[in-house]
Amino acid sequence: MTATTQPDLLDREILNLIQSDFPLDPAPYKRIAETVDSTESEVMRRIERLKKENVIRQVSAIFDTRRLGYKTTLVAFKYPDDILDEAAQRINKHPGVSHNYARNGHFNLWFTIAVPPYEDIDSVVNEMAEETGAIAARIMPTIRFFKIGVNFDMIKQEGAAYEYFSPDGYGRTGSAVEKKPELNENWNRTEDLSKRDIEFIRELQEDLPVTPYPFDDMAQKLGISVGELFEWAKIAVDRQIMRRYSAVLYHRKAGFHANAMAVWHVPEEKAVEVGLKMAESPWVSHCYQRPTFPDWKYTHFTMIHATNQQTCEEVATEIANYTGIDDYLLLYSTREYKKTRVRYFVEEEYAG
Repeated sequence: MTATTQPDLLDREILNLIQSDFPLDPAPYKRIAETVDSTESEVMRRIERLKKENVIRQVSAIFDTRRLGYKTTLVAFKYPDDILDEAAQRINKHPGVSHNYARNGHFNLWFTIAVPPYEDIDSVVNEMAEETGAIAARIMPTIRFFKIGVNFDMIKQEGAAYEYFSPDGYGRTGSAVEKKPELNENWNRTEDLSKRDIEFIRELQEDLPVTPYPFDDMAQKLGISVGELFEWAKIAVDRQIMRRYSAVLYHRKAGFHANAMAVWHVPEEKAVEVGLKMAESPWVSHCYQRPTFPDWKYTHFTMIHATNQQTCEEVATEIANYTGIDDYLLLYSTREYKKTRVRYFVEEEYAG
C-alpha cells in the first residue's frame, strides 16, 4: 500500500472476496458490489486503484503449469555477494522465471522457472548458472505436492489458506486431510490439449479489465458467448488444468511484509504424513517435498507469509510442535527481484 493510501474496511472486504471467489459472471463487479453492499462503480473504482498501487497484481485464470505440459522447478544458486544483483537481473530476463528472491542462508538466490514442453529445463538452468557465474546450482523439482493455496485475510491480517489445491484435485479444509492420507502419483500428468484449449488459455490468462462487462471482448475474440466461455472454464477446473479464476495480491503491498521459506528435514518414512499436516496450517501457502543434496538435507518446503518475522517464527514453532519435526530453517527474502505469472503458449517470448 502506498504511503498516502490506507485500506479501509470496504477495500479489505473486496480483497478478501476476489482472492478466492471472483465471480465468473457477465457483470462480475456488479456481483461483487452486491456481496459487499456497495455499488458497481465504487467497486470498480477501488479495484482500479488497488491495481495501480500494486496491491492487486492481476485478476485472471490460474492454470496448473505441469498439467499444461510445461516443465517447472525451484532453483537455488549461490553467488559472491558482489555479483548477486547483476546475476539476478540477468536471470529475470527469462520469460519463464516467475519468482526470484535473494534469501539468507547457504544459497542466496532462489527462483522458480517454467519452460515449454520442447525445452530441456536442466540445460536451461545449467546454462543460466554458467552465464551468471554461480558458485553452486541446485535444481529442486517437486517430488510430492501437498498444497498451493495463496489466500490472506485482509481484515484480520493473517494467513487464510484454509481451502486449497492439493494433488488429488480436492480443496481441503482443516482435518479433512486425514480422510485422504495417500497422494495421487499422477498429480503432474500432462493433460492433452487441443488447439482450441490453447486459445482459451491464452485469453483467460490475461489480466481482466475493469469495465462493466469485462468478459465480452474475450468471448468475442474466441467467437463464442460469455456463457460458453464460463462453461469451458468450469470444464477446465474439472480437468485440473485450471485451478480457479481469482485475484492475486502483491503480499508486501497488502501488508504481509515477512516472507519466510521454511525448510524442514523430514525422514522419508514420514514424508507424506508430515507434508499433509504442514499443509493444514492456514499460514502456509505452498507445501512441497523436494530432493536433497550433499550440501542440502532439507526435504520439505513451506511458504509462510505474515505481517512480521515474529509471526513467521511463531507459525514455524507451531508446525514443529504439531509434526514433531524440529530440524528446520527459516529463509527470509531479503530482496524481491521478480514476481509475476508465467504466461503460457506465447512462444515468441521464449524465442526472444
